[in-house]
Formats: sequence, structure tokens, C-alpha cells
Amino acid sequence: MTVLHFTGIKGSGMSALAQIMHDMGAQVQGSDIAQHFFTEERLRDRGITILPFDPENIHPNMTIIAGNAFNDAHPELVQAREQGATIIRYHEFLGDLMKQYVSVAITGAHGKTSTTGLMAHVLDGFKPTSYLIGDGTGYGKENSHFFVAEACEYRRHFLAYHPDYAIMTNIDFDHPDYFAGIDDVFNAFEEMAKQVKKCIIACGDDEYLQRIQAPVPVVYYGFGQENDFQARNVVKSTSGTTFDVMIRNEFFHTFTIPMFGDHAILNALAVISLCHYENIPAEIIQQQFADFEGVKRRFTQTELGERILIDDYAHHPTEIRATLQSARQKFPDREIIAIFQPHTFTRTQTFLQEFADSLSEADYVYLCDIFGSAREEAGVLTIHDLEEKISGSRILQADNVAPLLEHGNAVYLFMGAGDVTKFQEAFENLINSEKAV
Repeated sequence: MTVLHFTGIKGSGMSALAQIMHDMGAQVQGSDIAQHFFTEERLRDRGITILPFDPENIHPNMTIIAGNAFNDAHPELVQAREQGATIIRYHEFLGDLMKQYVSVAITGAHGKTSTTGLMAHVLDGFKPTSYLIGDGTGYGKENSHFFVAEACEYRRHFLAYHPDYAIMTNIDFDHPDYFAGIDDVFNAFEEMAKQVKKCIIACGDDEYLQRIQAPVPVVYYGFGQENDFQARNVVKSTSGTTFDVMIRNEFFHTFTIPMFGDHAILNALAVISLCHYENIPAEIIQQQFADFEGVKRRFTQTELGERILIDDYAHHPTEIRATLQSARQKFPDREIIAIFQPHTFTRTQTFLQEFADSLSEADYVYLCDIFGSAREEAGVLTIHDLEEKISGSRILQADNVAPLLEHGNAVYLFMGAGDVTKFQEAFENLINSEKAV
């Protein structure tokens, strides 16, 4: 049996893909840096070998799945070429795998991971479903009917996919280290739209998605009356959200979701729209909604005494606003404390004022040093540039999170795409040590 070796196996997509192939019976191993990432936990649960990066890991009879964070000069990839081993980029391998199933690619600047997790959970209540979620979770079933995959627009990687369905949640300017501006982002999505085989399901409340041209039907969902699938009579509570769904102005069904914020309603509408297209009964959709437990690092809640700690991947101003809105709905009587770690220097520079404006909606703001990336390790900007724009904000260090104790029984939102979780872990340890005294 050919060994699949994943170079960069701790990457969120790579980890999920490795899990899928392991579940489907392939012999899987991978390599990465020593630093611990939450994405490796499910790999270790499956007994998948994780090695340190080393050219000696590579043998001629392997197929090398190369993570997109690593260029062709990576020592393992150089070794693979010298030995004549097969090298396939992550997105190309995934694109080929999806062709074997009724495939659903979920893309958008925001909401991809949450929507992918919800879609996979609901479809699996109808027919066997394999899925790849951007929180590092993957699951493969050899007898799957559906394959649901998060499809990232960064560097136009999603153009490796030719799915049966595409869910497009929104178009927004992100990844300023690659995209020239919003028009460049739109053009990438329009290219993707031309590769869809059956239908595109898009948020009609998004002005850019309204302009998408495609050779297949485009079905729109949202709050606006012009949408094919519309949410009406929304009732928000501290336990979830209930809303009616109208299909082309005719009542379809009333749904209740255990989630918060307008973005959660839109994610659910995207799922409902595809399920209707696939003739999945409303009762199955609702049943699956009811026991959905969410995805990793998306409004993940921990309770320590009276304090509420929430871990969220929000790393763009639009996502920060959505996370704050969810927190206000679920905890209307609590102070909301934002602990934010910016991710990449170019993104922080590009959206500096927008970050300040969105974070200012919290009651108190703590800022952590900017987290670089494998592509961009340094910049001229510092966290103090953002601090200056947010009145009353404070800088937080991982080795001293004691200032957070001042806020007592508040809701603490730890937000970011880097290693902001270390700040939450330090705070949890501090709380527990105070209890022990």
C-alpha cells in the first residue's frame, strides 16, 4: 500500500484531509514543527504518526501531500523530487477526492467553517457524509453519498475544485497579502462559480454575490424579500433562535437553532436551501439542527464558576462584530470583555481602523501582540498602533493575565486565528489556582 505522507500535517485543512484518508483505509503519516496545535489532537486520537520535518522522512514509494503553507524549496519536497516520489498539493488532492461523491464546496470570506460543520451534520442525518472542516476536523466514510468541504479562496486555491454544489456565504476583502482589493476577490469567486456543476446557493443579502454570473442556477438566501429562501419572524433568546422560512414567498417551515447572531441564521438558511434542493425533509433538518454541537474554535464556551470564557477564530472586523453580537444575544446582562490577537501584519495594517471600530463594541478590550504567519513573520506595525485607536484598551501578556480578574463574572471573548488560546489557558490556570488557595 502506498504511504500518504502529509508535509505540514498540523495545518487545519491538512489535518482534516489526513483524518479522512486514514478513515478510508489509507496508510497515513505526516510531519510538522514541534509546536502543539489544536489540529493535531484528532490525528493522535487515530494513532496517525506525526514526525518532525526531516528529508529522511521521504521515500520513493510515497505520495507526498504538500501543505500550501510550504513552497517547493521545503527540504522534504526537494527530497521527494530527487527520489521521484509523487507530490500533490493539498487543494489538488482534495479536488480529485471530491469528484467521487455528490460534492458540496462551502466558500466565502466569513462563515465557511461554521456552515461546513452544520451542513455536514445535517446531510449525515439523511445519507452517509464525509467532510473536511477548516477547524482541523475530517471524517471519511467509504460508502459516503455526500462530501462536504470547506473551500478557501486564499491564493485562489478553491479553483482546484469542481463541485456539484457551491455555497457562497459572502464576499469581503481579506488576505491583503494576496488579493489586490475587493474586485480581485470578486473575480476569484466568479471564476469559482463557473466550475460548479449543479447549483450555486449564495447569500442574496451580499451585494457582490448578487452580481455573480454562472452557467448553473444561482439560488439566493437571506433576510431580504427578494431572496428565494427568506428568514422571517425571527425570535432571538438566550437559548437559541427561531425563524420561519419562506420559499419564494410561500411558507415552508419554522426552524429553531441552538445558535446565536444573524450570521447563524444565514448559515442555517444556506443548509436549508441545499437540503430543499436535495429533497431532504424539513423534519430531518430540524432534528439535526437541534443536536448540532458546533465546530472547534467557533464560539466554543467554557464555564469556570460564574465566569464564561469563549474561544473564537474571529480574525477580521466583520467576524469580530458577529461574535460580539452572538455574545450579546446569549448573555444580555453580562459585561463583554474582548481579548484579541491580530493575525498577520498586512491584515492588521489594512483594517486597522475597522478593527478598532469593531472591538470598541465590547465593554473592555485587551490586545495581544500581533501573530505573524509562515508567510509573514514580521512587520513595521505593532500592537500599540491598534491600542492607540481604541479608547481604554490595554495590552495583555501571556505571562500576566491577572488584569482580567478585575472583571469578575463577565463573558471573556478570546478571539484570533493565531495562538490566542494560550492566553485563555493562562487565564483558566490562574482562576483554578485562585480557587485552590
